[in-house]
Order: sequence, then C-alpha cells, then structure tokens
Amino acid sequence: MKDILATIKKIIPKRGELSTTISSFSKKELYVFLSLFAVLTASTLIIISKVNRSLTEKVPAQGGSISEGIIGIPRFINPVLAISDADKDLAALVYSGLMRKTTAGEIVPDLAENYEVSKDGLTYTFELRSNATFHDKKSVTVDDVIYTIGQIQDPVIKSPKRVSWEGVTAEKIDETHLAFKLKTPYAPFLENTTVGILPSHIWKNVSAEEFAFSDFNINAIGSGPYQIRSIEKSSSGVPRSYDLAPWKRLTPDTFVSAVSIRFYANEKELVAALQSGAVDNISGISPDNAANLANKDYRIETAVLPRMFGLFFNQNQAPIFLNKAVTTALSMAVNRERIIDQVLRGYGVAIDSPVPAYLSNEDDTAPQFDPAQIDAAKAILAKDGWVAGTDGVLIKKSKATSTRLAFSISTGDTPELKQAAELLKQDFEAIGAAVELKVFDTGNLNQSVIRPRKYDALFFGQVISHESDLFAFWHSSQRNDPGLNIAMYANAKVDKLLDASLATQDKESRTKQYRDFEIEFAKDKPAIFIYSPEFIYIVADKLQGLAINEITTPTERFDGITDWYIETERLWKIFTK
Repeated sequence: MKDILATIKKIIPKRGELSTTISSFSKKELYVFLSLFAVLTASTLIIISKVNRSLTEKVPAQGGSISEGIIGIPRFINPVLAISDADKDLAALVYSGLMRKTTAGEIVPDLAENYEVSKDGLTYTFELRSNATFHDKKSVTVDDVIYTIGQIQDPVIKSPKRVSWEGVTAEKIDETHLAFKLKTPYAPFLENTTVGILPSHIWKNVSAEEFAFSDFNINAIGSGPYQIRSIEKSSSGVPRSYDLAPWKRLTPDTFVSAVSIRFYANEKELVAALQSGAVDNISGISPDNAANLANKDYRIETAVLPRMFGLFFNQNQAPIFLNKAVTTALSMAVNRERIIDQVLRGYGVAIDSPVPAYLSNEDDTAPQFDPAQIDAAKAILAKDGWVAGTDGVLIKKSKATSTRLAFSISTGDTPELKQAAELLKQDFEAIGAAVELKVFDTGNLNQSVIRPRKYDALFFGQVISHESDLFAFWHSSQRNDPGLNIAMYANAKVDKLLDASLATQDKESRTKQYRDFEIEFAKDKPAIFIYSPEFIYIVADKLQGLAINEITTPTERFDGITDWYIETERLWKIFTK
C-alpha cells in the first residue's frame, strides 16, 4: 500500500512544477493544452452527470402554486349542504371523510384507520385514526362523525345527501370506534362514508334553523388536504377567491404549496381569465370553447362522464314503440358519430347501453355507424309490413287500422339538446318516419312533460354517478313520479338483477349482474342511448401528477390532488423504493 501511495505522489506534479511546465509552453502548445483540458473537464462532467442520472430518479417535490377558475359563488362550503359545483369543489378540498375515493375509483380509508363489514352486510364498523385533526388542530372524534350524520338526517336542515342516509343508524362503540347499522343490505354504502366530517365542537351550538346561515359555511374548517388561508371578498361581502394552504395531515401528503380558487359569473369571464393568465385551470366549458382553446395549444385533459344521453320511449302514450321492428330500425338509423362531431365537437363517446363503463367493467362504446345501416333499417321495416304512403311516411295497414310511423321527440331548451334532437329527427326521417320536435324550457319540461309522462319520446340525459342510480332509473317500482324510470320500463328479470346488485357485496358478482341487465335491456329496447359527454379540463402545462380517468362527477378531479405536483427533485433510487 505504501508503495502505491509513493507511486501516486511521483505521478502527480507539485504546484510549482505544474506552473513552471505551463509557463514553458509556446502559444501553440498552450492552446493545445487548454483545449485538451477543456475537453477533459467537459467529458468528466458529462460522465458524472450520466452516472448521477443512472443512479437517481426525478420525484415530486413540495413547492409551486396553482389557480383554479370556477363558475359560480360558493354558499355552502359544507359537505352537509353543498349543492353547487363551487360548493362541492371547495368542500372536497377542505373536508375529508372516513373513506375517500382514489383516482382509480377505489374507496379506501381516510380518517378511518380500518373498517369491517358484517357477513349479513348490515353493519359497518370503523376505527378512527388516533391522530387525525381538524385545521384548528382539534382531534377528529367519533362524536364528530355521529354529529355530521345526524345533521344530514335532520329533515329541518334539508341536506341533499339525506336520501343516502335514510334508515341508517350511527352508534358510538367507544372513543375510537363507531358502527353504522342498515335496515337492508346496501352494497354501495361505503361510498356514503366519503362525506366530509364536520367539527362538532364548532357546530354543536348552531341550531338546525340557523345551520344554513352560519358563517362557518364560508369560513370552513375541516380536516381535508387543504385549509383556508384567506378569503378575498367584494365590497358587498361576496367571496371572489379563496387561497388555500396544505394541511399537514397524516397520509397522503400534499406537494403543491398553494391553491387559489377564483370565482366567475359565467363561461365567457372564465375563459377570459384563463387567457389573461389570471387562472391556470378551468372546467365546465362548452365543447366550442374547448375546441377554440385546443387550436391555441392549451393543454386539455378529458374524461368520459357517466352521463347517458338517449331517447326514451313512452310506450303508454305512443304504442308504436311496442313494435320491436320499429325500435330496432330507429336504433340502426342513428348516426352517433355525426351527433358527437357536430354537437360536442368530438368531446364525447358513442354509447348503446344504459350502464356506464365504470360499472360494467367493459368498453361499451357503440359500433361505428355504417351508411348501409339505413338500407338495413328500411329492410327491417319493410319485412314487418311498413310501406311508404303518398307523403313518403311509412304506413302499416291491418284489417281494422292504418298506423303511420309518426311520433314526437320532446327535449329541453338548451343548444346541445336541441341540436342533437334535430339530428336524430333527420336520421329517423331518412328511414321514412315523420318526427315532430317539441322543445320546452327546463322548468316546464320537468313539471308538465316528464313528471306526468306526457311525451312520445324524450331526449334526455341520466347521470349514473352512483350504483343505486341504475335502480332509480330502471326498476319498475320507479315508473311513476317521483320515480325516475322515464321510459316506464318493466321487466321482472331486470328488477331481480337490480335488487340483487344493491345487496351483493362481491364486486365481481355485481358486475356480472350489470352485464346481465344490459343483455335484457338490449332485447327490449325501451330506449336508444346515443352518447356520453366528456369532462373537459383545461390545465397548466406545469401541473404534473393529474389523473382524471375514473371520475364520475367534475368535483372528483380533486380526488388525486395529493398526487399533483409542480416542482421536482432528484433522489438516489435506493431512497425512492
């Protein structure tokens, strides 16, 4: 070893020797030396950099800020009362529940440490995390959970979530355990427990009559990933923006250091704010505005929403839809791609099933339209005895009667619904039908058309954001108002499948039940499903970690906010595993 060190000392020149040697160089020799030294230095730095990159990887780091523009003004930043999108968005950031939904659509513990479900599916027992705290540093307790559910169930408060908690009893077991007891098995119940928990030590002195008017609906305190740092208000006291700061919770932690939520009166102002740089992210805009922004190279993220738009047949008012040849031919005539391109500017997917993909676990995209389908539809009708009348409209004659292929389509007075219904009218007229389009304002449509079931066919949309929604829309018990079965569909086998799906705990078994439902539905054709629109989210290029593939409502874009990041750093790989 001593010999090696001695050799190295001999090889390495001393400072004086190196200086003397360099000073003896001619200009040419000095130039060559400096050039070689520069190459050596650059090569060494490149090698070090490559070695460093091979042994490290880029990971999210804390820092950076993001601003979000929202249409509307929040009134109830309160999970018990939240109604508008602005309410729900802020409540999702400020509050947390026993469970939370992940970006993959799974329900996992949040304030809960763990949970158990009884074998009969009637009792759900939760254990709270021992160190869960609200933004005022007070502990989250079992009493807070029971208080929150009590407020939801209070008829005086009129919570929009009340129907989801009817028949549920909340019981305190001890200081860290509680149980929810159901009267009948309800497999999707865990999703109910994602509701944000209120701090009872703040709210307990607020009466039910005063609940909606409390200042804590604006200056909210929860236990969610972000806490309210400041509120900017107009001279009249209306909130203009909220500045949020990360709450140092248990897990997961947050990376984005500041989130600003800004409010705008309408879509025009929202888009203008984006283009001026006042906000980084916006959503809730029309396909036309999205297409214009796409042409200007804005980053657009999309996700298919479980909003199922279709044509619902009222066989009671229009017996013509009892004829399977008619409904089959009408279904074949629909050019879904044309509707999506012209009405949604491409921001949608064609569907032919009442069950969204997140429940059936299949790609239920409708087959591509083939112009040959028009001739095939005409052939089906001709085989069934339909012939063209003097005006071109198909007629089917029998010994006693003569029936025209004529009906009306009722829909709402919005640009999307009207334009889509007009295109459907054209598709049906192409195979010999006579179609009258009836357009109603929203209030009149609901009160005078949908509730009394006064329509031949209704072009409308269903939102399937919860598994129980399929029961509400298709079970025969829901045919009459206030039920939501607007096709007044009745099928005993379907009823059994929907009943079973609400009681079946095993997810794979429920998925099979939904698929069996689809098969029965396709046989009966009580409706023609056309498209599901996409959620359109304009986001800053700097934002990373965003995942919105599995969302069922716009607010769920924040489900993965703890994964969002702007800044990064490099760490040795051994520390990232």
